[in-house]
Amino acid sequence: MTDAIKSITLAEDTISRQELITLCDWILEGNRLTKSTQTVDFEQEFSDWIGSKYAVFTNSGSSSNLLMIAALKEASRLRNNKVIAASVSWVTTVAPLLQLGLEVFLCDCDPANLGLDLFHLEEICEKEKPSALMLCHVLGHANHMDEILAICKRHDVILLEDSCEALGSVFKDKKLGTIGVAGSFSFYYGHHISTIEGGMVVTDDSDLHQVMLSLRSHGWSRDLSPERRDVLTYQYQVDEFRNLYTFYYPGYNLRSTDLQAFIGRSQLKKLDEITKIRSRNFEHYSELLDGYFTQASNTKILSSFAYGTFVKNRMEVFEVLKAASIECRPLICGNIARHPFWLKTQGALALPNADKVHDFGIYLPNHHNLTRTDIERVAETFTQIAIPT
Repeated sequence: MTDAIKSITLAEDTISRQELITLCDWILEGNRLTKSTQTVDFEQEFSDWIGSKYAVFTNSGSSSNLLMIAALKEASRLRNNKVIAASVSWVTTVAPLLQLGLEVFLCDCDPANLGLDLFHLEEICEKEKPSALMLCHVLGHANHMDEILAICKRHDVILLEDSCEALGSVFKDKKLGTIGVAGSFSFYYGHHISTIEGGMVVTDDSDLHQVMLSLRSHGWSRDLSPERRDVLTYQYQVDEFRNLYTFYYPGYNLRSTDLQAFIGRSQLKKLDEITKIRSRNFEHYSELLDGYFTQASNTKILSSFAYGTFVKNRMEVFEVLKAASIECRPLICGNIARHPFWLKTQGALALPNADKVHDFGIYLPNHHNLTRTDIERVAETFTQIAIPT
């Protein structure tokens, strides 16, 4: 009787069994599960680790993107209704912009790092004069940040970073997500660390931080600094009795829980080691898949989310890998401009680099439980069938 072939998955045991046992013990002690002190502690520990002044824990990376742009809008930071977003990103990188009534211009991707194409970005800025830019660090690789910062400064554009695939990646001496006005992260099960569901927004802007705290929880003032609460209660003549049930912004309920924050605090302790392993795995893939496209970026530390490449015969590759119990998937979701939600209301766009990602992009597993042997098996199976573009 032969042993079953080990499945190589896109994510594996992101939350360890020991962490789950510790969590169960903590729950059974009778601790409060809804948002409380664990959330506050996790936010502080995360902001210390990432190198930002403030962090706001949310129920997902998607909600984090929504919260960033909603806070800019509520704080009257957007000088017009126009924003740029990355064409190679995720639906909830772009959807919150549309949902908040903004006019969205998709920027084509860079052919090397798959972030923003600088020439297209400059062209949109010159023509449309947008107020904000939401970029995406694709699979952990930094965009051309020096050049993008210069473009944003030249055209007075607020920079936001969707860093949900780049937790731990470093550009020069700053972690991705801390370079713009605000940055988002995802703690979904398939990401670098997990709180089951969850996300984080980081910023150094104290005013935006306070607005986000309120918007996250219905629009009330409970989580705000005493000074900010005093300003609001004085401005609107709200007494102490009514204050806890007075809504100063048209808020959401984007809160996570202390249960998830408890997991996050445990996960955070492993993050530096996870980053090292993911980076090492990426380099091993690159050596084994010589001759295929590999992302290239000026990323000082690469916390690789997955190994992305291009193949001509993608469906054939998918079937062969599936038969070998190896998971793969499209490179993020390809070109946002090719998806039904965009086409229904925005129409088709000519984005040649993003179209290549859409038609030929594929990514292979990378996580901290992957061994060198696993990577060699993936590469061997892949190269037997994959035709490079």
